[in-house]
Amino acid sequence: MSKREELIQKYAADLKEKCGVTPNMDLLTKVTIGCGPAIYNDDASVVAGTQESELETVKKNFLVKKLGLPDSPELFGAIHAVLEKYGKSNKHKYRAVVYYLLTVHFKKESVYK
Repeated sequence: MSKREELIQKYAADLKEKCGVTPNMDLLTKVTIGCGPAIYNDDASVVAGTQESELETVKKNFLVKKLGLPDSPELFGAIHAVLEKYGKSNKHKYRAVVYYLLTVHFKKESVYK
């Protein structure tokens, strides 16, 4: 099993155990690949949910640029809802899992077709 496949399995486990979501493995794989080399970097592979600058980056680079959503206050609401679902006390919120949950939240799976 490749390193990426191992990470995808870890992300799927997080979705099931911490978020109560049964992931669409094809979509999770595509979202993970879309994260690029960030998934292999300890710092970049996680989302710092308490840092406003990090949340702004998620909003601008993922929600607006990647998913093509219009910039609005609703975007921060969705980010906070996803982080809440992942668990406030959970220190390691993997970027691929957060992006997967946001993609499903906004029904933007078609971006990854």
